[in-house]
Amino acid sequence: MEIALNGYYTMILATLVLLLGRFLIVKIRFLSDFNIPEPVAGGLVAGLLVVVLNAFFGLTFKFETQLQTAFMLMFFSSIGLSADFSRLKAGGKPLAIFLMVVAAFILLQNVVGVGMASVLGLEPLIGLVTGSITLTGGHGTAGAWGPVLESRYGITGATTLGIATATFGLVAGGLIGGPVARYLIKKIGHQKLPKPENQTEVEAVAASQSLYSTRHTEEGDQPDEAMFDKPDEIRLITASSTIETLALFAGCMAFAGVMTTVAKGTAFELPTFVWALAGGVIIRNVLTNFFKFDMFDRAIDVFGNASLSLFLAMALLSLRLWELTDLALPVMVILVVQTLVMMLYASFVTFRVMGSDYDAAVLAAGHCGFGMGATPTAIANMQAITDRYGVSYKAFLIVPMVGAFFVDLVNAAILQVFTQLPFLR
Repeated sequence: MEIALNGYYTMILATLVLLLGRFLIVKIRFLSDFNIPEPVAGGLVAGLLVVVLNAFFGLTFKFETQLQTAFMLMFFSSIGLSADFSRLKAGGKPLAIFLMVVAAFILLQNVVGVGMASVLGLEPLIGLVTGSITLTGGHGTAGAWGPVLESRYGITGATTLGIATATFGLVAGGLIGGPVARYLIKKIGHQKLPKPENQTEVEAVAASQSLYSTRHTEEGDQPDEAMFDKPDEIRLITASSTIETLALFAGCMAFAGVMTTVAKGTAFELPTFVWALAGGVIIRNVLTNFFKFDMFDRAIDVFGNASLSLFLAMALLSLRLWELTDLALPVMVILVVQTLVMMLYASFVTFRVMGSDYDAAVLAAGHCGFGMGATPTAIANMQAITDRYGVSYKAFLIVPMVGAFFVDLVNAAILQVFTQLPFLR
């Protein structure tokens, strides 16, 4: 028996999932230590409950999808609206180099995923789900690509698999970053570590208090704007700023709708959420660079966070975990290999390209964090290292900007290329 729930009831259940997730994260230390987002913690419990109801009572649920789609588009619009390319210039040459290192790893991650899937007898596109869609992209990208892979390419259970894989990635990214950095620090020798006596009092306080903090979200997690703006200036979200921000989101979503229709059946046919992200990038950079418009980043962050949480909660309520029974073992094999590849790449590529010094070791730990999980995982990895060995301002400037503002743009472009390859379709 199928129970259909309209938008109101879907919203109520989604908020209950978020409240449950918040409660679980407060009570279960493992969840907070590994930066498991509230909608994931609560949603997986709700998903298990749905499995039980299906197994014992034959119940399935059909949730309103229009709200879920709208929140997904708002989230990707927020990523685009936050991608100010002037920040690339602010980060300088090291940021550009690190972005290229990350882009090369995204390619490798997908090659490994697709190759392993083919060897294990799975659909090659499942390799993308166990590649950068979920590991670099996180839960938000997994939830967005899942329906596309299911409807357009016939990959059963892609959304469910994506959420499960992204959760694995968060845990794995938090586990491997520290050991990788400690190995690299031992390799360069303690004489090359930053000396505490050379830090000013202000620097020491900044290091101990983790001045470079990020907001805690899923995949797509963005840093606090205090990092780039004026840390002592608090800009309150007013009715006027709310209206302005909603107008920007509406523009992104309208652009996405128009371009999805116009590009359908052409070489530029893209998933709607990619057009929403692209629309945000265009609107952001045109308004700020040509019209000197003062974007209210705090409001964009708030709306993006809320949209992501509600989108994930609704997506997790719709999971059909029973569809994954045949995929469990081969997918786990792929994920173990992906974890080893991440460790080797961070140790022998990221570390060496970024200078083979202490900053490079901390960057390697950060890369493990968002290469397998999300930006908050990267920050947690780096904080654990710098608390013990000394501050790395270079790493705490570069990783949040790449992990939050630019990696999703690169990932979307690379994934679009992979999905168009003839042998994968």
